[in-house]
Amino acid sequence: MSESPLSPTTRRRRFTVDDLLADTSPQARGTRELAEAREIALDRIEPDPDQPRRTFDPERLEELAASIRQQGVLQPIAVRYDATRDRYVIIHGERRWRAAQLAGLPTIPAIVRQVSDEQRLIQQLMENILREDLNALDRAAALRRLKQQLGDVPWEQVAETVGIKRSRLFQLLATEKLPEPVQEAIRAGRLSEKQTRPLQGLPEPLQIAVAQLIEQDGLPQAEIERLARTLRERTDLALLDPRELLPQLRQLIRPIGSATPRPARSTRRSSRAVQLVTALERLRQLLETTDPATLDRAEREVITEAFRRLGTSLHRWRTALGGAPESS
Repeated sequence: MSESPLSPTTRRRRFTVDDLLADTSPQARGTRELAEAREIALDRIEPDPDQPRRTFDPERLEELAASIRQQGVLQPIAVRYDATRDRYVIIHGERRWRAAQLAGLPTIPAIVRQVSDEQRLIQQLMENILREDLNALDRAAALRRLKQQLGDVPWEQVAETVGIKRSRLFQLLATEKLPEPVQEAIRAGRLSEKQTRPLQGLPEPLQIAVAQLIEQDGLPQAEIERLARTLRERTDLALLDPRELLPQLRQLIRPIGSATPRPARSTRRSSRAVQLVTALERLRQLLETTDPATLDRAEREVITEAFRRLGTSLHRWRTALGGAPESS
């Protein structure tokens, strides 16, 4: 017996209007259409007061504005609608919104999203933490707010949520402990977070002075790290007048590194060598910067006796190190 034309096994597939209008070209595979963004007047949009990003580089904003004048806004911003005030509040894209204002545009393309306040803040925090173009201090502040938003969870959970290493998280947080002048240099882009890592743990005057030295002299990273290691043995320099400190640091940059091989960090013996070299360098600096004519008779007698004892020790060291003793 033949099957009925209307039986399930022979019934033909029915197509909807959407099926008939669907794009079946090869370029459409693996894609889907999204709702188009709206063009919203700039004066109806406002920044979110809870936005984690606090620093906007004026020069980079002007560069983006120049690009927008030429090409327009290439990526829509994301906003939410606040019905109580009939305003759109930025979720993502405040920098583009600011640049569009500088470019003189009347409107900007935007995607309107309806998200809860909690989810909105988490999204903003996550975006700002992961963006490498933000300075480390803004990212550190975002990490702290995210920790609070998640219920004051442990830092390990914050790192896992964001997807960064725990060590990297604490590197960012450490920038908040730096003196304000150093933080300002980071915000302004004059110093990078990596350049300031060796400064951690130094007395505040030394942190500020080394940061100034990095800016003025353009020290390479290896030299910054070497100088910071030396200063950990020379915290007495923090007592100097700030006007004297920078010249003293400049004297420490080259002489020690060029006169002695770089010590191995892992051995106690090399650590003692660093201490000796640092002490001798400090003595040399004091001798060069002190005028003997300014000393009274009692001071000269004390120093003469100290030189006598030092001369005996230096003679022993020169002999032990294989150097020929100086002729008397």
